[in-house]
Amino acid sequence: MARTYFGTDGIRGRVGEAPITPDFMLKLGWAAGRVLAERFDGPKLILIGKDTRISGYMFESALESGLINAGIDVGLLGPMPTPAIAYLTRTFRAQAGIVISASHNPYYDNGIKFFSGCGTKLPDDIELAIEKELEEPMVSAESLGKARRIDDAAGRYIEFCKATIPRGLSLNGTKIVLDCANGATYHVAPSVFRELGASVEVISASPDGLNINEQCGSTSPKNLQTSVLESNADMGIAFDGDGDRLIFVDHKGQVVDGDELLYIIALARHQHQGGCNGVVGTLMSNFGLELAFNRLDIPFTRAKVGDRYVIEAMRNNEWQLGGESSGHIVCSDVTTTGDGIVSALQVVSALSLLGSPLADAKQGMRKLPQTMINVRIAKRVSIDENETINAAVADAEVALDGKGRVLLRPSGTEPVIRVMVEGEDQPLVKSLAEQLADIVETAVAS
Repeated sequence: MARTYFGTDGIRGRVGEAPITPDFMLKLGWAAGRVLAERFDGPKLILIGKDTRISGYMFESALESGLINAGIDVGLLGPMPTPAIAYLTRTFRAQAGIVISASHNPYYDNGIKFFSGCGTKLPDDIELAIEKELEEPMVSAESLGKARRIDDAAGRYIEFCKATIPRGLSLNGTKIVLDCANGATYHVAPSVFRELGASVEVISASPDGLNINEQCGSTSPKNLQTSVLESNADMGIAFDGDGDRLIFVDHKGQVVDGDELLYIIALARHQHQGGCNGVVGTLMSNFGLELAFNRLDIPFTRAKVGDRYVIEAMRNNEWQLGGESSGHIVCSDVTTTGDGIVSALQVVSALSLLGSPLADAKQGMRKLPQTMINVRIAKRVSIDENETINAAVADAEVALDGKGRVLLRPSGTEPVIRVMVEGEDQPLVKSLAEQLADIVETAVAS
């Protein structure tokens, strides 16, 4: 049975609990359908997309049945990147879009993400209403909904992606290796880059339901690094399983992470596109990114980890650019959510404006040494008021002497606590991170 998570990108508060059954998915579809039907007039349509993991087929059928039972019509998109569902929800004027995906997690995990009709995450009040409706007995609507397969979903999304960069930009003469993580971008990303003129080599684009994110994609870029060097490519791009994040590899085989990609996009906008009015990072963004933006006089602020918090901060500041070190980048002037393919095109467009290869364009930002260790936990625990952990963090901050920082935070998608230490002295950073991880592991086990 697949383990299902509901983190900051979906129904909240169930990370690390018991496996979720198809019966629950049936009830979730019904509850979501009931809530959304009450809040919107006119025809009721909800789209369902998924990534390539095997449990998605089972959960798709259960959700479809629940929605139909609530009187909702369903549009089935099949395997599609998460941001494609956000875009298509707007395009079809649907009340909501549902994504069945566990993002960068292994195939045996799965999860649910909701998008509003505007292509943004559902407001908290609607999520809470759905959770409340789950407690009610399930009854059939007077008029059942219908389901249909949307066959042209991929083609619509491909054209949308291509339209997010200047019409005159051609990738002729550019050789790119794409790592599709055996995930949802496998049948979309190669077409986007080929139709823009690039010479494309594709790896990890043969999903079998079990190999999604397995030693490939944005979390495991070694195969991409090797392929870029062996093929003498100009760059490589790796997506995660559901296609909402990415990393690059330059022509030297070096990984270029989300912080560096964010810097490159902001730099091009600052120098060639009328300026960059500000950038949102997260608590995990490298301190070197903040220093680089200070030198460029580009405002920078940090949000909590998670795209909903990044987008919220962008909206509050009226900024158009934000992202995470993991490669989840949001360009709100071209789309409503993090989109790996669109973000990759923004980077390629920025490199064209800068007139620099990727390896050179990233040099304006120097990352400080950073070590992060994931401490696995059996269940949710609060670390904020643990005196032992707080004392250890204070000691580590004294050792860094104002030349670094310490961050401990629970993951929103995995049963782990992330222990991060950053500073100028790499051996010290590594040692402090290991010491803190040991202390956290002992404290949460007691």
